[in-house]
Amino acid sequence: MAFAGRWLTETQEGYDDFCKLLGIPADIIEKGRDYKMITEVTQDGDTFSWTQVYPTDAKVTNTFTVGKESDMETIGGKKFKATVFMEGGKLSVTFPNYHHTSEISGGKLIETSKAGSVVLKRTSKKL
Repeated sequence: MAFAGRWLTETQEGYDDFCKLLGIPADIIEKGRDYKMITEVTQDGDTFSWTQVYPTDAKVTNTFTVGKESDMETIGGKKFKATVFMEGGKLSVTFPNYHHTSEISGGKLIETSKAGSVVLKRTSKKL
């Protein structure tokens, strides 16, 4: 249940390069650069509901059960199927263009997205 709660972005590393690689328009990158995204997580055993609230109140919620294929959606609205795994306390999933892990470390939510050699690391504090 360590993931459950509301989390507020504190820091982001590699944001611009990662967004550019994914083809996100420059004006959207600019709006989101200093935005403090809110992540809301509920957990019931191995089943999670993971909501991220973006600039302009855009919101994406993915509900999944660890180890089972689930319907997922990107912030851009692309729907896909993926299986989330739990490995050493880290949630791990492959999105269409990148691999994403989430973990709790030092009481913080650490999210790392990798696309080739480009890495976005987001650290959030619990609200």
